[in-house]
Amino acid sequence: MIRVLLADDEAMVRAGVRAILGSSGETEVVAEAADGREAVELARAHRPDVALLDIRMPRLDGLAAAEEIVRTVPGTAVAMLTTFSERAYVARALGGGATGFLLKSGDPYELIAGVRAVADGAAFLSPKVARYVIEGLGGADGTGRLAREARARARVAVLSPREREVLGLVGAGLSNPEIAARLHLVEGTVKAYVSAVLDRLGVRNRVQAAIVAHEAGLVAT
Repeated sequence: MIRVLLADDEAMVRAGVRAILGSSGETEVVAEAADGREAVELARAHRPDVALLDIRMPRLDGLAAAEEIVRTVPGTAVAMLTTFSERAYVARALGGGATGFLLKSGDPYELIAGVRAVADGAAFLSPKVARYVIEGLGGADGTGRLAREARARARVAVLSPREREVLGLVGAGLSNPEIAARLHLVEGTVKAYVSAVLDRLGVRNRVQAAIVAHEAGLVAT
């Protein structure tokens, strides 16, 4: 069972997310917070597998709460709940340790899959969130976005076909066991591929690798 801390200052949003996660049969919301400071305190007390945080919350916003949870509760993965209008905040969160970016208005299955992915140690970017993040990182004009796409394609060109395949699945939010099953490989081999991909791309984590995968067109959206 995946143990989740849910933090959002809107009770109706919490109720909706709790119902969706509960319907999966594999996720349990063990604590709920209405602000970022409470979320940090509950994360320390309950040590959940995943902290699912709204970005805009009182007392301490979700970005600051994410950084504090990553720093003080290392066994807890952090995923952000976002809306389209908050894409700039999502881009900022990339450096704060969050490994999931999920839409409040997205498909319920996407929410369940995202929580499962980050609990398994993978990165998960909602396809729509990824597109907006890439646009935000690349600038408002199309030229900047095209330049980033060209650079990403050049970066992945150094990878072998199998490494590009693995990178695309990382970008799609699959965990190592899921990639192993998809490609009919043992998990240790997948772990080695992922490490090699991170090293050859010069990125620090799976989230940054996932961004490159999206920019290079390796992930269907």
